[in-house]
Amino acid sequence: MTPAESESLPVTYADIERARERLDDESVVKQTPVDRSSSLDDLVGGEVYLKMEHLQWTGSFKTRGAYNKISQDVERGIDEFVAASAGNHAQGVALAATNCGADATIYMPENAPQAKVDATRGYGGTVELVGRDFQETMAHAKSVVQDTDAEFVHAYDDTDIIAGQGTLGTEMYHDCPDADTVVVPIGGGGLMSGVSTAIKHLSPETRVVGVQATGAQTVHESLDKGMPVTLDAVDTIADGIATGGISETTLRIMRANVDEVVTVSDSEIAQAILLLMERAKQVVEGAGAASVAAILRDDLDVSGETVMPLLCGGNLDMTQLRTVLIHALTDRQQVQRLRIRIDDEPGVMAEISGIIAGLGANIHDVRHERSVDDLDVGEAFLVFHVETSGAEHAGAIVDAIRNADYPVENIARTS
Repeated sequence: MTPAESESLPVTYADIERARERLDDESVVKQTPVDRSSSLDDLVGGEVYLKMEHLQWTGSFKTRGAYNKISQDVERGIDEFVAASAGNHAQGVALAATNCGADATIYMPENAPQAKVDATRGYGGTVELVGRDFQETMAHAKSVVQDTDAEFVHAYDDTDIIAGQGTLGTEMYHDCPDADTVVVPIGGGGLMSGVSTAIKHLSPETRVVGVQATGAQTVHESLDKGMPVTLDAVDTIADGIATGGISETTLRIMRANVDEVVTVSDSEIAQAILLLMERAKQVVEGAGAASVAAILRDDLDVSGETVMPLLCGGNLDMTQLRTVLIHALTDRQQVQRLRIRIDDEPGVMAEISGIIAGLGANIHDVRHERSVDDLDVGEAFLVFHVETSGAEHAGAIVDAIRNADYPVENIARTS
């Protein structure tokens, strides 16, 4: 893209530089660290530098854009703000408004993670839970603003928001100027629009890759049709990128600056969350882990490259963490639910328990089922919840039970 073409876009690098000057306050936004991951190096065959924006004050990048917008609006005399958010934008708006001496009311979906609701209130925002999903919440918030003097703070369809998020791209470049590829999660596209604008200005040869959750992907179709596509519903554990739509502004910028967009499944995101906990010792939410899930996919080749995945958020609700870990451990066969058909006689449960324990596995619990249609009279199912060290260990346990003449299946992999 030529300099003239770049200057014709809704957000320019000059806008991002002005945002950097406004954000030059460590109490609002801090420079987040970068960490080289040798474990990920080995898995992808390159050099992986994790940009750890999940360690930002609010646990995500959102404060950058929110403060850039709200600080300017307060200077113009606006002192009341309204936003709609699944959680991270809510916290950014609340903190920015509080620091600027303004009030903020944030509408969040009814199923928003409680940790994000509590944190938003902790940063000084008033929270109202409305809507079954983000789109419904957004529509309600916009209708409220029409009857007030408040300013609506859009999560991504605002040039000041995009410019603020772009400060992260400048930071990423200076953290690792030799990066061959940067990988950035996409929800509504505000983060990607800002980061890609900065990266392509400072290092045009760097490949910029976006990543969406399969259950919330809109960019491919939007690019194909030349207009934003909005989903009727989204289905992903990555609530931070579950907007279900992008805007004309973000689509235009991404079309100019983004080289490639890939999608990742919830299973891949769950595995990435677990991997980051185990290897990098970082707790990252689904949206933040999506970039790592992307570089682990075969269809995104980063072998031999210096690659920087952006961990954009770390506000992972603890109840969701439990669900994610169980899912990921089940995929690895470190958690099994073994259903074993038996003759319902004394001593059988003890015998099978001995087989499992003898192979060094931990039995979490056992359930006895007798009222099942396909059982003959005198038969039962034993369902063992077993913890193993991995697929090889799990296979050995199943083989040992079958060798003892008990039919067995791992229903954790089919349910």
